[in-house]
Amino acid sequence: MALFQAMGNIGEPEEKKEITGEAEKVKVLIIGSGPAGYTAAIYAARANLSPVMYQGLEPGGQLTTTTEVENFPGYPEGVTGPVMMEDLKAQAERFGTDSRWGIISDVDLSQRPFKAIVDGTKLIEAEAIIIATGATAKYLGLESEEKFKGSGVSACATCDGFFYKGKDVAVVGGGDTAAEEAHYLSGLCNKVYLIIRKDYMRASKAMIERVEKTENIEILYEHVTKEITGGMGVEGVTLDNKGKEVKIKVDGFFVAIGHSPQSQLFSKWVDTDNEGYIKTIAGTSKTNVDGVFACGDVMDSTYKQAITAAGSGCKAALDAEKFLAAQM
Repeated sequence: MALFQAMGNIGEPEEKKEITGEAEKVKVLIIGSGPAGYTAAIYAARANLSPVMYQGLEPGGQLTTTTEVENFPGYPEGVTGPVMMEDLKAQAERFGTDSRWGIISDVDLSQRPFKAIVDGTKLIEAEAIIIATGATAKYLGLESEEKFKGSGVSACATCDGFFYKGKDVAVVGGGDTAAEEAHYLSGLCNKVYLIIRKDYMRASKAMIERVEKTENIEILYEHVTKEITGGMGVEGVTLDNKGKEVKIKVDGFFVAIGHSPQSQLFSKWVDTDNEGYIKTIAGTSKTNVDGVFACGDVMDSTYKQAITAAGSGCKAALDAEKFLAAQM
């Protein structure tokens, strides 16, 4: 008899399949990887919770698309994103984490043990679940943007701004995030172009005033990015200003048009805010569902840093450990 049917992963439709057979039973199921998931796995494994982790569509998360990471403690000479994620994974596995390839395609969080389906075919029953599915940066969708990702195109000024010290860069976006990124970069870079497709900014009044008062930020209203140009790296941007082609020379291009938390799979069960970020009880990783915890960018709409994600992964594992101990 079918227990329940698998739906599409992260909101994408998938042909339904009947799930039969005996479920695999685990103490802690970690859904997603990256700094949050791997840190949760390290702590859960050291607490003898025998965590099982499914790494998802992008093992290692957003940092696997980052060339150099210089602001994560413990790497004085810096490290590439993929190497750092492999280090965290190896550390988690050293303590006994069962790290697996695969995608959780459906969940049932209505009661314990919680149910999860892997790749539409395998059923797992878990006593506790840690959600670490992260968020994905929104991009413009240009071919040239994809070409230069990691070679001049970035979605995180805090992560990559240092590499453009003394250089000219562009930020695209009209909200608070774009204004904050532009202001941050203005302290590092020679000049910052803030590209806004509308004739106004959506940012808060305070942020608009801050950007307007910063001498080395030039705001380009009613400009639409058409192409990012360059050779081995970014060298310029071609814009459209009400039908007129405008070209500017820049060494870096920062996209600041928002993120999409990967929470769709869980939103039927756990509370989310208006943007889709999972809500947690203040100071904890606990969701509104007892035994379900969230960490990393899927619940963090503010910081979105590897180190804060790792810290929240630690919280999630400790919260899960206390929860399970109380059930005994």
